Amino acid sequence: MRKLTSIVLLSMALAATLLAQKSGIYKEDLDPSCKPCEDFWRYAAGGWLDRNPIPARQARWGTMSVMTERNRERLKTILEEAAAAGPGAPAHVKQIGDLYAACMDTAALDARGLEPVRPVLDRISAVSDLNGLRALLVEFQMNGLSPGMLVALPDLKNSKQMIANIGTGGISLPDRDYYFRDDPRSQKIREEFVKHVEQMFVLLGEPQDKAAAAAQKVMAFEKELAGAMLTNVQRRDPYARYHKMDLAGVNALTPDFDWKAVYRLFSLPESTPVNVSEPEFLRKLNAQLTSVPLEDWKTWLRWRAVKTAAGMLSKPFRDEDFRFSSTVLTGVREPLPRWQECANTVDRTLGDALGREFVARYFPPEATKRMTELVENLRATLREELEKAGWLTPETKKNAVAKLNAFYAKIGYPDRWRDYSQVSIRRDRFFESVRSAMESNRKYQISKIGKPIDRNDWGMTPPTVNAYYNPTMNEIAFPAGILQPPLFDLEADDAVNYGAIGAVIGHEMGHGFDDQGSKYDADGNLREWWTPEDRRKFEERTACVIDQYNNLDVGEGLRHNGKLVVGEALGDLGGLTLAYRAYKRSLKGKEGPVLDGFTADQRFFLAFARTWAMVDRPEAARLRLNTDPHPLPRFRAIGTLQNMPEFHKAFGCKPGDPMVRPPEKQCKLW
Repeated sequence: MRKLTSIVLLSMALAATLLAQKSGIYKEDLDPSCKPCEDFWRYAAGGWLDRNPIPARQARWGTMSVMTERNRERLKTILEEAAAAGPGAPAHVKQIGDLYAACMDTAALDARGLEPVRPVLDRISAVSDLNGLRALLVEFQMNGLSPGMLVALPDLKNSKQMIANIGTGGISLPDRDYYFRDDPRSQKIREEFVKHVEQMFVLLGEPQDKAAAAAQKVMAFEKELAGAMLTNVQRRDPYARYHKMDLAGVNALTPDFDWKAVYRLFSLPESTPVNVSEPEFLRKLNAQLTSVPLEDWKTWLRWRAVKTAAGMLSKPFRDEDFRFSSTVLTGVREPLPRWQECANTVDRTLGDALGREFVARYFPPEATKRMTELVENLRATLREELEKAGWLTPETKKNAVAKLNAFYAKIGYPDRWRDYSQVSIRRDRFFESVRSAMESNRKYQISKIGKPIDRNDWGMTPPTVNAYYNPTMNEIAFPAGILQPPLFDLEADDAVNYGAIGAVIGHEMGHGFDDQGSKYDADGNLREWWTPEDRRKFEERTACVIDQYNNLDVGEGLRHNGKLVVGEALGDLGGLTLAYRAYKRSLKGKEGPVLDGFTADQRFFLAFARTWAMVDRPEAARLRLNTDPHPLPRFRAIGTLQNMPEFHKAFGCKPGDPMVRPPEKQCKLW
């Protein structure tokens, strides 16, 4: 009955999003009791939010959540049909159907218990000395259990080439600061984490006292690793993450770790250069090899093995993993329906195989055409804004326009689909099937080291409701999943499309010129292309946004970290400003129509605020404030619009209104 009710409510929410094709704005979604100049987010979306409380299975709920749910329902249809397909089905359809069926067979998972992960646990138990540990850590580079993973990334200073990169890893809490914060919430999470690890060891068969001791060892081990990691804010500086060296340099950092063996594992020539993103982390990892007792290393590796496998094991493991990862950390009360978990798993592991079916059914060619038109109009508008930016010198302006012109736009889906023929999928072996897919993906990624970048590679799968900017490839990408109503609607009024998906396009373009993206040139190379004076002026504009978000009270005495969210906040402000001007440009001097009692400008801003009709559970909000570079949704709307005179004019807001920052404090990028 609960499932049926959820589907009915979801259908009602979707219907309320899709019915008003004329203006794209619904008066029932508004909250007329709230004045637009006092809290525009509430005015624009309060009615919708009141009708759509957060479901028990979610940490966050809003416009994009509904879009994600709709896409999941579509994936369910695709996967159920694929699972029922006969022997004549295309190979990729058979793969996604078989993996989905294997995931859905929870009775088989429960019957197998620990069997899937037993070979890994036995391999750990067999280690008897330091040399054996070194060999095991090399071996575990393939399955993701080793800290300090080697991956393939573009060379930050030679971005047309893929390079080996050694990053950080090995911690289980959401962020390194969770191991050190002394506020009550962080202390409680650490306590719950230790209980969680203890319970996992009990499920592995350890007596309670030994399980408790093991949990303390895991916490101590991870705290040491966390202490050597950069903070989220420090990682925002790409120069702090670029330390290119040869294999000898890596060995000098970690003389007790066998990186030559890692190179051999992946068939890399020893002459292959590597970037070490955080040298201090590798030094700490090397120290841990000899200072931490062998049995403590084995305890931690057993924890890593069961942690990564928990969702593919029997119900007690799945339940305990959910209790900590979802309930403790984010406040979620119920797990997702199994079919949603399984759809997500197929999307993560066989993304192109599933994505090509999603695109064939739900992303028509005219969507690509219309989206391309929007992207190019925003590009032309930003070019005009850059050329008339009075605070930029001609030299910087020329470089900025060159970078804009070089933006590579990806829309919908890849030009070429991945071949998963090397992946072995068995309906009676879910864990092994996922492992085969993950190892195939790992080999595929590593094979790119030393080769030119591949523009066909995407950082998201086609059904994803999101978008991104990649500074090293100087590209903006919009998966088919986000190019759906209400953010992108082929039938909707232009004002609404520009206020919704137009702001998303502008946001991603804006990342090319934010506190991080502005450090990369037109080719995606990490290089200073601003004059010193222009950089100083840019940082003044950046400081304005940092100060604004530092002082936005989000409730319960909590605030954003302006230095953490500045890039996304700049993207929101610059992106909405750009989308508004692009919409005006599209009108060619004419006025947009008044529809359903709203002017075109009002509909534009209502569509933008509706995008951020989204709320978090208190636990999830605290987690995001500590770890997420995005402001909370409400403040993405409020914080951005407080700086926009065009919004103030559209709704008659006056100085002193909460939605109007004092003129001398209003932030502006272009």
